[in-house]
Amino acid sequence: MKSTINKQLMLNMVSAGIIYLLFFVVIIWRSTLTTHHDVHRVLESETLTPVHLSSETGQIPPSVSGRKAEYLYHRFIIQTANHYQIDPALIKAIIMAESGYNPRAVSKKGAKGLMQLMPGTAEALGVEDIFNPHQNITGGIQYFKHLVNRFNGDVKLALAAYNAGSRNVLNYNGVPPFRATRYYIQKVFNYYQLYKNQMAGETNNA
Repeated sequence: MKSTINKQLMLNMVSAGIIYLLFFVVIIWRSTLTTHHDVHRVLESETLTPVHLSSETGQIPPSVSGRKAEYLYHRFIIQTANHYQIDPALIKAIIMAESGYNPRAVSKKGAKGLMQLMPGTAEALGVEDIFNPHQNITGGIQYFKHLVNRFNGDVKLALAAYNAGSRNVLNYNGVPPFRATRYYIQKVFNYYQLYKNQMAGETNNA
């Protein structure tokens, strides 16, 4: 009888241990899914000039994503980035880090589209359809250019502001000590190097 009770007690303890273990696994797993959008950009009453929307803005539907979308928007990204004097490879890296080239992407904080514009920012920029790839890219590039200018050409600070908001960059007098923001910056720079190499190869083969 005593042996049976001991076995039952052991089984209960093992079961409880498994439940606690699964609980902590779920907590850790959920924490790894937290993206940089948990500390996301806000407009912060900045004055932005409305974007100039090209006549092409409605020609490519936002129904494709991933590699196909990257291929379709490649030329437009190059043209628009060059117009605003931003390295196209950097813009491609930002898009990959932000949305993985999913034009319908929506973050937990409400950022939308390829470059994950907040609705308030998009409205201030004159973006009429935040999910339209060309409008979203144009607005995102102009907003990033605005941040580059604001932080005197410092791309790292501009990326930090794009992710965490200009106010946080100013308050901390540099990149905020947010793990998500620092991870985001590193991720963009990693993609940036890949796209720079890729586009350099395309130029050499042309």
